[in-house]
Amino acid sequence: QIMGEIGLEVPRGASAHSLEEARRLRRQFGYPLVIRPGFTLGGTGGGTAHDDESFDAIVQRGLFYSPTSEVLIEESIAGWKEFELEVMRDARGNSVIVCSIENLDPMGVHTGDSITVAPAQTLTDREYQRMRDGALAVMQAVGVTTGGSNVQFALDPATGRMVVIEMNPRVSRSSALASKATGFPIAKIAAKLAIGFTLDELRNDITRETPACFEPALDYVVTKIPRFTFEKFQPVDDTLGTQMKSVGETMSIGRTFKESLQKALRSLETGRAGFGADGKDAPFEGLDDDALAAGLARPHPNRIFLLRAAFRRSWSVARVAAASRIDPWFLRHMEELAAYEDEIRSAGSLAGLAADAALFRQAKSFGYGDRQIAWLLGATEADVRRARESLGLRPAFCLVDTCAAEFRAVTPYFYSTFAADVPSDRVDGGGAPDSPGSRRKVMILGGGPNRIGQGIEFDYCCVHASFALRDAGYVSVMVNSNPETVSTDYDTSDRLYFEPLTLEDVLAVYQTEGCTGAIVQFGGQTPLNLARALAENGVNIIGTPVDSIDAAEDRKGFQELATRLGLRQPPNGLATTVGQAEAIAARIGFPVLMRPSFVLGGRAMVIVHDV
Repeated sequence: QIMGEIGLEVPRGASAHSLEEARRLRRQFGYPLVIRPGFTLGGTGGGTAHDDESFDAIVQRGLFYSPTSEVLIEESIAGWKEFELEVMRDARGNSVIVCSIENLDPMGVHTGDSITVAPAQTLTDREYQRMRDGALAVMQAVGVTTGGSNVQFALDPATGRMVVIEMNPRVSRSSALASKATGFPIAKIAAKLAIGFTLDELRNDITRETPACFEPALDYVVTKIPRFTFEKFQPVDDTLGTQMKSVGETMSIGRTFKESLQKALRSLETGRAGFGADGKDAPFEGLDDDALAAGLARPHPNRIFLLRAAFRRSWSVARVAAASRIDPWFLRHMEELAAYEDEIRSAGSLAGLAADAALFRQAKSFGYGDRQIAWLLGATEADVRRARESLGLRPAFCLVDTCAAEFRAVTPYFYSTFAADVPSDRVDGGGAPDSPGSRRKVMILGGGPNRIGQGIEFDYCCVHASFALRDAGYVSVMVNSNPETVSTDYDTSDRLYFEPLTLEDVLAVYQTEGCTGAIVQFGGQTPLNLARALAENGVNIIGTPVDSIDAAEDRKGFQELATRLGLRQPPNGLATTVGQAEAIAARIGFPVLMRPSFVLGGRAMVIVHDV
């Protein structure tokens, strides 16, 4: 009703408070229909109905979950492009757009489960201005006097029709992402606006020169990818829809979408090194055309790798877009990445790549990690790193400055890039408040994306470790990739690096900063798994020694330690093959507990009752 009064479209729909009322609306609108319970978060209780049976089930579920026993029934706009604008407003009516966010996955997937990119990449200037004007009008009409709001839009790529799909008059999950993506502290500014300050009265913490009414401008690309843990709940349907299923997310920053996407994929800590090129795509590349097309049409966590498989099969962008309904702009970049694997292979060997510095640099600027290049050329990651460094190919660390380098940033919040067009304000060129050698620096490794078994409890430890280091006179250097945490607030540590927690990325930060040591005990399993490789590459692991970590984490090593100490244990054995596991189970007797080494939260653990 409010949107109609200000001339903005919304999807056709109406509210119902009973199943009978909902059925009347069903006949009026026709399938497919989106059902959304009132006053819920994360799509709880909602869904998309394609027939009477699913409609009744979702409506009844939605009425149960809604505290007001209300469901909104709307026409489906699945397949449209989805955008979000983060808006700030003060009591005088001054408003700024903090960030625009584009969902790579089309409408039909909850934004919390969608890959998102900031700033929006595929809007024309006219479309963006329409959305901007609409978001400001929504804030005014709803009556938000101060603070932040999240306004979401859907855009029909065929007709240009734009509709408002949601407005959150509060900070949201996207607000946290936008804050980390831009360096604009939405919650902090909103609190000050609530007690009477205006945007022009508040300073930008990053530049300490521009006011908060200065809209952030980004000269980099931010990619967020959600983290799922479906493996803990097998069997389960991993199809993504309007109910949020992810348990965490990771964020990366790069100079281009290609670089940002690759960094985000390796930040997920699912064993993938990036957009393929790591030897783990056989299940996707082995699908026949019909199965591949069906997989592209169904939103699920691994669809991103099916896109690569389609392009490796020489499918056109138009064909992939028709199947997935993902905007061709994103698909063209993925097509170029899939094709560039052959460019790297064309070097023939690591020596051949090292002889072509331009090709090597281009590969790194496309976000390819040393591990991916090693796999493509049949080398080791260590050999690739040595060859790269011998050519002087090291990442530049740019400041997140909120102003596209228009003003000098003084807050040390960095991201890495291999792009050739890096600005002058980097760690080794300026903007670093601590002169080399002034205070000893200690690196803290965070926990990466939240997941079941590894979440905010470890981030709490990282944050307080940073505070303790600062109190003791050290420079705390935080490395993490999780936008949902306090550790990635720019004022939690002395120096913040929004980077993947991989050997290559962590080593680059450690060497650039000249740290005296690294702490791996506070981030959960992620940094522990890196400890051995970091130590072997010259990183001073502070606290528990690496050998002690291995003794506790490795099942066989801990078994031997307990035996030496004369401590009783349940009958057990260590297997590295299926045959060994069957023999141990036969000796112990069923049921048996099977669990891997170096995991947390019971990951991949199972009670087995028979062969």
